[in-house]
Amino acid sequence: MDRGITRPMARQAHGAELEEAGKERSEQHGEDSGMPSRMDRLRAQQRQVLWIPWTLILLGFWQLLVPLTLGYGNEALWAEPSGGRGVWFSDETMAPLRASLMTWSDVISGVLLLVLGWRALKPDRPIAWWGACFVGIWLVFAPIVLWSPTASGFVNDSIVGLLVIALTILIPGMPNMTAFMTMGPPTPPGWSYNPSSWPQRAILAALAFVGLVVSRYLAAFQLGYLESVWDPFFGSASTESVLNSSISHMLPISDAGLGGIAYTFEFLMAFMGGVARWRTMPWMVAMFGVLVIPLGLAHIALVMSMPVAVHAWCTFCILAGLVMLPMVALTVDEVVAMGQHVKQSRRRGDRDGSTWKIFWQGGQAEGCTPDERTPEMLELPDRPLTLLRSSLWGTGAPLPLLAVAALGVGLYAAPGVLGIDIRSGTADVAHLGGAFVVVVAVVAMAEVLRPVRLLNVAGGLGVAGLVLLTGPGVVPAAVIVLTGLVVAVLSVPRGPLHDHYGEWDRPARWPERRSA
Repeated sequence: MDRGITRPMARQAHGAELEEAGKERSEQHGEDSGMPSRMDRLRAQQRQVLWIPWTLILLGFWQLLVPLTLGYGNEALWAEPSGGRGVWFSDETMAPLRASLMTWSDVISGVLLLVLGWRALKPDRPIAWWGACFVGIWLVFAPIVLWSPTASGFVNDSIVGLLVIALTILIPGMPNMTAFMTMGPPTPPGWSYNPSSWPQRAILAALAFVGLVVSRYLAAFQLGYLESVWDPFFGSASTESVLNSSISHMLPISDAGLGGIAYTFEFLMAFMGGVARWRTMPWMVAMFGVLVIPLGLAHIALVMSMPVAVHAWCTFCILAGLVMLPMVALTVDEVVAMGQHVKQSRRRGDRDGSTWKIFWQGGQAEGCTPDERTPEMLELPDRPLTLLRSSLWGTGAPLPLLAVAALGVGLYAAPGVLGIDIRSGTADVAHLGGAFVVVVAVVAMAEVLRPVRLLNVAGGLGVAGLVLLTGPGVVPAAVIVLTGLVVAVLSVPRGPLHDHYGEWDRPARWPERRSA
């Protein structure tokens, strides 16, 4: 109900208006009709966020003027994509077409924002709000998909797209959500903390922002806005060979740009919804989980395979992967809470027992408790360490798991340290095995996924066995085999679990029985 209402006086007026509407209905329809109607709530909410449609209209005018002010037609500003990219519209001879497409994209987007913003001035028009949101999503994609020939077009569309998405979904909440949102305590039943609290999401937003900045820097090189990329450890030549590799050319768009788009949506989604969004917005938590977990793991796999596929290194590519890795461990608990809610609500028959309605509209959950444990974000300046600890609830790093992660890093670095040829089979086993061990160990630091650590039993044994088939020298063989065996042994202990997860307590503690 308070989404988008930032002034205390406005919030008070909002509540007073609903109370007055309820009294009027009571007088007109009898004592049992004293609650404000659906339209009463929508109108009250609309008055508080009426500035947003007007802002969309202004952004529409802005987009209409962008082609005239950012020099899309100025050939001197056109950039040539890096690495001789010849797919889609990246060839230098296609620059006029790219400029034309960007022009039409901005003009059409501007017209749509004008029309949809105007329609959104009246309440109960969710299609207008969703439509404007999708225009914002397209603006984030447009410079990457159309290979914007100018850096200014890339920056403008990215920023305006972010603003439009934030204005339509992030600030006011899901369109018409006030008509069906169910209030209640935020902590899931049987949980010892709230996985949707602001500290839990703030750390995800911070990590996503770092990934966004890094990915946009790499994308700027691939799109041709930068002549070279700085690399503090491996040198520009090594990084550029990765960014211009055949793997990078597999997609018709910039892979770094696509990574930047993913981080953009992850950054925005970290702010979306209230502190009970695991039950009020299951669809959004599911989408956030898909972006972070399966797509994030795919991104990490591509980054970690650099020395095997390209035989080169890229510091900022590795950094982008390292940022994504802890996000997986920090996100999965909220996804588990959301899944429990949908399952339990369907079992109770909420929303007519429709999984579809529960998924899109959320609902109440039996057994929820107030969140009296999580510190407020207002305390960050005075208690930063307390806020940081609360953002990490649901994760843990027992010593065996930390040691396994460190050994995985050692395996990944072993070819360089031991002087093994980077193109040899021994190096490939060490690089891929080390990356696998690190990823599994970090993901298993999420307590709800602690049983995943057992994959490293097979991983460690696999590394120890496969490396012997590659014909290594005595010293590399001894080091890698011993490391693999130690990884397998250290992956067996579960380590302590400090929190509780309702119905997920038993799976989290598998294969050991839950202690009394």
